[in-house]
Amino acid sequence: MTRQLQRFLGSGDALARLHDHAARLRRLQDVVARELPPALAAGCSVANLKGETLILLAASGAVAVKLKQLAPTLVAQLAAAGVPLKSIQVKVQVQEGEPVTRPPTQRVISEAGRDSVGQLAATLPADSPLRASLERLIARSRSR
Repeated sequence: MTRQLQRFLGSGDALARLHDHAARLRRLQDVVARELPPALAAGCSVANLKGETLILLAASGAVAVKLKQLAPTLVAQLAAAGVPLKSIQVKVQVQEGEPVTRPPTQRVISEAGRDSVGQLAATLPADSPLRASLERLIARSRSR
């Protein structure tokens, strides 16, 4: 299956260029990972190569700041490894996670408080929205 995919990617002109660019980015990722300290390399990935500018994605703002500080040194190290670059651009990669859902708030009202709210609700007209809200509050609350 891999050979079929390789043959397909190499068949069209646009796909061949895309395949070559992806292979170049993979090689750059390996070189960058070798040149950076391991902790920093774990939070960094190669995003793109535009002309002589390498675009790196940082996992956090702290990693981005450190990469920007090391950019001139990294350009020199990559040039020594055979990758001539003029600049490195660093972007923070936005991590989309699942929204945190909190459990619903449990209303805790003392027995005396429930009785007082119930007495107040009983004095209101039957079709009153406030009475309906107070009765829902009493029904949903639990006593201590």
